Amino acid sequence: MQNFLKWIEAKLMPPMVKLSQNRYLVSIRDGIIATMPLVMLGSFFVLFAQFPIPAYQNLVKPYVATIMLPYRITVGLMSVYAAFGIGYQLAKHYKLDALSSGLISMGAFLMTTIPVLANDAANPKTSLGMVMPMTYLGGSGMFTAIIVAIFSTEIIYFCSKHNITIKMPDSVPESVSRSFAAIIPSAVVIIVVWVISGILKWNINEFLMTLFKPIIHVGMNSYIGLVLPPLLITLLWATGIHGDSIIGNLVRPFWLILWQQNADAVAAGHVAHNIATEGFYTFVWIGGSGGTLALCLIAMIFAKSAYLKQIGKLAFVPGIFNINEPIIFGAPIVLNPILAIPFIVGPFITSTITYIAMSLDLVNKTSMLAPFTVPFPIMGYMITQADVRAIFLMILNFIIYLLIYYPFTMMYDRQLLKKEREEKKEEDAEKAESVIA
Repeated sequence: MQNFLKWIEAKLMPPMVKLSQNRYLVSIRDGIIATMPLVMLGSFFVLFAQFPIPAYQNLVKPYVATIMLPYRITVGLMSVYAAFGIGYQLAKHYKLDALSSGLISMGAFLMTTIPVLANDAANPKTSLGMVMPMTYLGGSGMFTAIIVAIFSTEIIYFCSKHNITIKMPDSVPESVSRSFAAIIPSAVVIIVVWVISGILKWNINEFLMTLFKPIIHVGMNSYIGLVLPPLLITLLWATGIHGDSIIGNLVRPFWLILWQQNADAVAAGHVAHNIATEGFYTFVWIGGSGGTLALCLIAMIFAKSAYLKQIGKLAFVPGIFNINEPIIFGAPIVLNPILAIPFIVGPFITSTITYIAMSLDLVNKTSMLAPFTVPFPIMGYMITQADVRAIFLMILNFIIYLLIYYPFTMMYDRQLLKKEREEKKEEDAEKAESVIA
């Protein structure tokens, strides 16, 4: 294991570190994360509309459309907000005017959806005018939002770099100058997207969804697609690389698409059917990546070495809220072959168990989002439409983590205790020599 970690550190770490600092991945990550407060808030209205109690559902049935309005405007427009956020973050990297770049990206993305003439469903003879379909404004349009935001910002950067802008005199206020400077890049972006979507009638959203459909529904939603991300994430963490910032950024758009399909199904009174959402890993990351809350508890209660016991105490409370950097770097797990084994193997086992449970409909699939700091097992209960069985699944996974971490933690504790005793003997010997002298 030690040689394997050294190989990863020498061969895999440099390209992974470079990848984690890639401007596009960072912009996508920060842009999508910026939408999460809205998306999380909106997802709770699915629970309010479809709380799994028949009497409650009958009571609110006439008001479901009204209750679901915040969901439609938050989750239903997720990709619109993401297009703005990604364009904004990438523009900050290039030191461009981030606000105008975000707005241009958002406008360009909206142009990929063609408005249609629609009638009022309640009164077919009444025209609603031009209406923009929301099919690809939510999670289904995420790939388009990413591509369009990057394309738009790169055009703006190119124009700025080559001075293809309208420059105003120095006496003109800066806000006005920035507005005029954005006119030519905006025109280029809007015209290109207009030609593609409006004149050529090429539906970028449908093309990308068709292109990625095998990956989303066959690759990501399969057993291999579910256990591979935690395996890669923990391997990277074991070498000191923030695994989720790399692997999570690559697969999060896929997770969001599958999650919104679940949320839409539940909102319509149906059952969520996709397993591969980010919420799935709520059952895996108990205490953070690697399920380290169990390690904190074992170290705090059973460790005899002063160092590991103290680290367990310090890291336990953050671990309850799924913040585990203190134990990852404090124990440490990084480049520590003894603790790296349960750190990598544990999530593989809990991912497998969770996959089996959800495949057999023993636990509801996830259809809500919640802040990552919500403690277990409350988190599992919340995101599975108040499924009590989710609590028992999380407790089972936690017990498994305890069983996996215990022997390795005790082995590491004995090493630390031996080292502490040797250091204490050396210290006592030095004191004795100083007294004699």
